[in-house]
Amino acid sequence: MASTIAGNWTHVATYLGYLVATVLFIVGLKLQQRVPSARRGNRLSALGMLLAVLLTVFDLGAFDPTYILAGVLLGATIGGVAAYRVQMTAMPQMVALFNGMGGGASMLVALSYFHHQVLDTGEARTVAVALGPDSAVTTMLSVLIGGVTLTGSIVAFLKLQEWIAGRPVLLPGRHALNLVLAVGALALGGLAAFGLSDPSSLATAAWVFAGIALLLGVLLVIPIGGADMPVVISLLNSYSGLAAAMTGFVLKSNLLIVVGSLVGASGIILTRIMSKAMNRSLANVLFGGFGASDATAGAGGEYRNVKSASLEEAALILEGAGSVIFVPGYGLAVAQAQHAVKELADLLARRGASVKYAIHPVAGRMPGHMNVLLAESNVPYEQLYEMDAINPEFKATDVVVVIGANDVVNPAATRDRGSPIFGMPILNVHEARSVIILKRSLGAGFSGIRNELFEYPNAVMLFADARKGLAGLAEELKQM
Repeated sequence: MASTIAGNWTHVATYLGYLVATVLFIVGLKLQQRVPSARRGNRLSALGMLLAVLLTVFDLGAFDPTYILAGVLLGATIGGVAAYRVQMTAMPQMVALFNGMGGGASMLVALSYFHHQVLDTGEARTVAVALGPDSAVTTMLSVLIGGVTLTGSIVAFLKLQEWIAGRPVLLPGRHALNLVLAVGALALGGLAAFGLSDPSSLATAAWVFAGIALLLGVLLVIPIGGADMPVVISLLNSYSGLAAAMTGFVLKSNLLIVVGSLVGASGIILTRIMSKAMNRSLANVLFGGFGASDATAGAGGEYRNVKSASLEEAALILEGAGSVIFVPGYGLAVAQAQHAVKELADLLARRGASVKYAIHPVAGRMPGHMNVLLAESNVPYEQLYEMDAINPEFKATDVVVVIGANDVVNPAATRDRGSPIFGMPILNVHEARSVIILKRSLGAGFSGIRNELFEYPNAVMLFADARKGLAGLAEELKQM
């Protein structure tokens, strides 16, 4: 009797602990909506994950937790070292890899459960009979979504790391091939779940099914260009959450279902926001091959009317400015110039200028890339303005300093119907009185087209590495 009561109380305490972990996840996600509270949100989410893992180990009862705890320790060490040592320029790659690891883990757990519950018994029965129809379906979905997420994320990582071509790789008949593979995977998954009963046939079908999922991940992401990587990373994040939720149904884990659903829902919402910011549908991102055309497409020939400025000339433009807006882009991250721009901004503020930062939703290579970068250099959150809030202010701004941004400030998006980026909302920096564009060269952005802003009469090019250029401007201003 006493043991029964103790067991019931243990069961209740465990589920109450799961409830606390779930609340920590939800609150942590909520806090991550704003930069000032994002760190606290991350800590709460991490605490929720630790609590969830410990409760799961405790809930296993007589099961030897040694390997699980060893895995937790190893994973925490790898994750901690990676997060601490990764450069800001490589943050998108790390996010892509972590998405992939989540999807891969879900796939392996589902396959392991399938083997343990169906194949290891040696009985001739279908997966639906062994696990139940619902678990049979979610097991296959977990393998499919997890496999696509794993290899798709690896391809995204390789593109971002520039170990393979960042431009779309458009295979002949890719859409038909992907359709055949997807239909084949669904048919094979259905056959494995409801049609096959022989253990050897089931094992073969399961591994072929997993192989198709892995191949699909490669074929779905390889045609997507670097310009769409922020959207792809968001989508893969959603996939990893969906895979986890499916695995939660397989394992009958309410906590895993809730957490996976949170990640999946937030990822798809963010994907929608990113697609809207580029004025493109998700289908166009996945199947359009953006940036696949020749690099001169939409370029209209060579640059002819570009004006360049020296550090001294650019500093003279800034000297008399009453209002300055900085527009950070991927070039800022490459040069690790976040501290240099903060120093220049502080110097201008001390001279009486109003200083703001304009953040485009897809600037950089992942959602929120510029926000994270500037937060690292302690730029006040109040100085960061989203595109819709800052665009009306450019007309009244004395000087805009564009640092490594390209497509997100290209006026062709607003006026050239033949441009690949036509219709994409941009930061209207061309409306300012003066524009200083800090770049190392006239090289194109991810879209591979000319930037009309470079030839605008109110724009000058300051050819320099972003960090050295910003530091040089600060030194020139100090001497004025």
